[in-house]
Amino acid sequence: MEITTKTYKHCTVIKASGRVDSETSVALRNAFEHLLDHDQANIVFDMSALEYMSSAGFRVLLSAQKTAKEKGGEVVLAMTPDLIAESLELTGFKPLFTLYDNLTDAVGHF
Repeated sequence: MEITTKTYKHCTVIKASGRVDSETSVALRNAFEHLLDHDQANIVFDMSALEYMSSAGFRVLLSAQKTAKEKGGEVVLAMTPDLIAESLELTGFKPLFTLYDNLTDAVGHF
């Protein structure tokens, strides 16, 4: 899995590619925590290049959302692949996030 970040005026975009599973979710958690520890609580998670996300990845998202909201921000999801969106729905996590079909609208959210 590769993770990149790009900072905009009002938010930061985290993009992960490949698979998020129990092994790789640690790197994703660290990326979110780094931003949140540096008062960057408005985060767009670009999921366009993700192939798979396990429950460990969903826990990372849930934790990041909780911390971001405590800091006055939030995590929004952009370009969520259909299978991952279905998993978000089945786990009951979908209502906890704002989802966008494209990155421009997600960044514009902030």
